[in-house]
Amino acid sequence: MTPFNTNLPIAIGCDHAGFDCKEDLISLLEGKGLAFKDFGTFTKDSVDYPDFAHPVANAVEKGEASFGVLLCGSANGVAISANKHQGIRAAICWGEELAELARKHNDANILCIPARFVRDGDAEKMLDIFMNTAFEGGRHQDRVNKIAC
Repeated sequence: MTPFNTNLPIAIGCDHAGFDCKEDLISLLEGKGLAFKDFGTFTKDSVDYPDFAHPVANAVEKGEASFGVLLCGSANGVAISANKHQGIRAAICWGEELAELARKHNDANILCIPARFVRDGDAEKMLDIFMNTAFEGGRHQDRVNKIAC
């Protein structure tokens, strides 16, 4: 069983600091033949991260995307913005183990990557792990059920 609905696209978005990393992740998705929807930004010009985090979160929350990926310099801004949405569990990950645990223990549905703090190739590894790791449920389900206000 795959952890996400493979019939839906992956929602992806970033601010200017995450642009290059987003482009690398899009190349990975294209190489795997996976559908995605790019919510921008589309240049390195300075922009406001909520303008891209909210559309990604909306797509995931409404079931229009299987999961989301957000990038900014620290990942804090996009994670804070996305987590304002009731149906979102956006996790900041800067390593492979964190990406795995975000899925296994927290049922995260948006991967937030701090583009200024990950080495070349690490974002691609985290994305691969995130999209191929299932939520364990069990004792973790009870905890996840307590997240929404």
